[in-house]
Amino acid sequence: MMLTRDKIISIFCLIDDILKGIGHQEDIRRQVSDSEIILTAIVSSTSFYGNHSSAIEFMKQYDSIPNMLDKSRFNRRLHKVGRLLYDLFESVSAYFKDICCELHYIIDSFPVAVCNNMRIANCKILKDNKWRGYTASMRSYFYGVKVQLLTTKDGIPIAFHFTPGKTADAKALGKMIDKLPAESSIYGDSAYLDYGLEDSALERKAILLKIQRKSNSKRIDTLEQKLEKLKMRKRVETTISDIKKLFPRTIHAVTLEGFLIKLTLFVFGLQLSKALN
Repeated sequence: MMLTRDKIISIFCLIDDILKGIGHQEDIRRQVSDSEIILTAIVSSTSFYGNHSSAIEFMKQYDSIPNMLDKSRFNRRLHKVGRLLYDLFESVSAYFKDICCELHYIIDSFPVAVCNNMRIANCKILKDNKWRGYTASMRSYFYGVKVQLLTTKDGIPIAFHFTPGKTADAKALGKMIDKLPAESSIYGDSAYLDYGLEDSALERKAILLKIQRKSNSKRIDTLEQKLEKLKMRKRVETTISDIKKLFPRTIHAVTLEGFLIKLTLFVFGLQLSKALN
């Protein structure tokens, strides 16, 4: 989805305001600010399948950032602000959690392979069996990371977490609960089923884990509860589909850090696009 000029300006103003608000400091002699680097990376992820070269040329061509750096210097600067990307994402998320008082959330995960299975032995980014996961819905193995994604009921990404492919979804859910306000509800499929976690979340923060039950579950849902959970889950599946549409055929990266930065940009880019609609 190609961003319009107005939306690009809106995204820049939002990023720049947040960085100023958190007291971000940088060298005043720079011709290209960190806000402009991050903006270009967002344009890359939302409009050019993560291709930085195309985004750089686009920003130059339309005089959005005439002094834009070459690809090599741009990538070095982007890696230096990698942590800032997550801070910015969290700041936008806080708007929905704290100001809009959103209390209904949906969680799901999706795999992102670093390489084809037959090339695992030659993979230089990852070197461990913990990255080899299984996708039940596709009945296939992959070698890479799982993206644990939490969205609002309207499908806006609000939190995410990267885990090795082999990590169970239920284990990742515990880390996501702490990111949510008290008295929230979280919907998810049966892969997140953990009675102990359900009880502790309710006791600690009055958070309801509305997880789909397995056929042999000890806690049975009513028909109404089943339909409610199915309806909510379809919304997060749509968001995941929207994120995957931004992916290139292969996400190119030389390091795991670079790979995760690109994944972060895809999620953050979709969050901004949806939030500014």
